[in-house]
Amino acid sequence: MAEQCTFCAIGAGGDGLRTGRDDVVLRNEATTAFVAAEWWPGNEGHVLVIPNRHARDIYEIAEADLAAVYATAKRLATAIRRSYGCEGTSMRQHNEPAGGQDVFHFHVHVFPRWADDRLYERTDEARGTTAEERAPYVTRLRDALGPARA
Repeated sequence: MAEQCTFCAIGAGGDGLRTGRDDVVLRNEATTAFVAAEWWPGNEGHVLVIPNRHARDIYEIAEADLAAVYATAKRLATAIRRSYGCEGTSMRQHNEPAGGQDVFHFHVHVFPRWADDRLYERTDEARGTTAEERAPYVTRLRDALGPARA
């Protein structure tokens, strides 16, 4: 599975199907974080955090990798709040098709949030983005994370 996994390609420093190395805002030994290719109106620029080592879901991920993913997600939540000027952040993670998982490599979404943005009420309004749309968010997050982002 890992050899065909789009998130494994990104975690290894390459390009995925819709997201590429230009979207990466942080990479360390255990994790990679990148601006997501799919956005919901009012919550643009959300980030995905993945373990670099393949794990299908919460049931398969090693404890150390899980801890590393959430440590990176915390850094991203702080950078999003500071650089986007949002009022808060939220994270979510899905497991198996019935749980809403559609990419079968463990990942955590980190969303910018505003009061009354209705993010969880508008799941059917997601849309794909272009690299050009994502680029300003990538720049803002890289600047907020500083030189320790790689």
